[in-house]
Amino acid sequence: MRVEVRLFATLVSFLPPDSREGAAILEVPDHSTVSDVVRRLGIPADLDRVTLVNGLDSRPDDTLRSGDVLTVFPPLAGGR
Repeated sequence: MRVEVRLFATLVSFLPPDSREGAAILEVPDHSTVSDVVRRLGIPADLDRVTLVNGLDSRPDDTLRSGDVLTVFPPLAGGR
C-alpha cells in the first residue's frame, strides 16, 4: 500500500533521496504501523517526535491505511 510521509525540521534528513519538499510516497506492507514506517525511515527510537495521521494525533501502534498521510516532527517548545 502507499502512504505519504511528511517530515519536518531536523527529521527531513531521514527522507529517501527521491523525496521532494519534505515529503515522500512510500510503498509499505499492508497493516504497517506508524512505528513500522518511522523505523523504516531510520529515525532512531530514542529520538523524541510527534506523529499525526491525516492531521490527527497518532500512537506508534496505530495501523496505517493506503492513502494515509503520516506527519512526523520534533516536539515543539515555547513559552517561558
